[in-house]
Amino acid sequence: MGKFTAYKLPLKSLAKGSHEFDYALGKQFFADMENTDIRNADVKVRLTVVYNGDVYDLSFVFTGEITVLCDRCLDDLVLPIDTTYHIMVKYGEDFNDDSDELLEIPDSDNYLNVAYMMYDTVALAIPIKHVHPLGKCNRAMSAILKKHRARATGEDADLENDLIDEMDQIGDDVGREAQPSDPRWEALRGLSSEGNDE
Repeated sequence: MGKFTAYKLPLKSLAKGSHEFDYALGKQFFADMENTDIRNADVKVRLTVVYNGDVYDLSFVFTGEITVLCDRCLDDLVLPIDTTYHIMVKYGEDFNDDSDELLEIPDSDNYLNVAYMMYDTVALAIPIKHVHPLGKCNRAMSAILKKHRARATGEDADLENDLIDEMDQIGDDVGREAQPSDPRWEALRGLSSEGNDE
């Protein structure tokens, strides 16, 4: 029995009408997908398939949570998953996934394995930067970062302090007004406009 046999959708045996399927994506599912970023998971998937005799309309609803590492302190960070995915599937001569809305599969396939659709949808629901809200990171790690910042000197200190300041502000930008731009960029823009005046 293969790793993803449980995710084979028996399209050809479905009668016309609406059908519902439930799946649970846990830690082992993501380990089988060879994803080392997701350390734990408890995601429920409700798949509704509506078949009209020609096209299969697949609607996925994902709810639950996953655990990843915080980019700032490296502690576990639990992220909520609440997303959907929709695709139409029909039989044809050959496999064709050129369209984002329609998937064509060979007429010889009795099943459609939806494991990779579910994996991709969850992976895309994870924010690029995953960090705890301000003040929720591991205090020991935060102290080490601040201590390291205090010891840095010279040009490296400026770059490092900028990085640490940026890390401190991640996740706290929602609802803030636009920050003034970095003066270094303004200086570069000034050089650019001086060159255009000549």
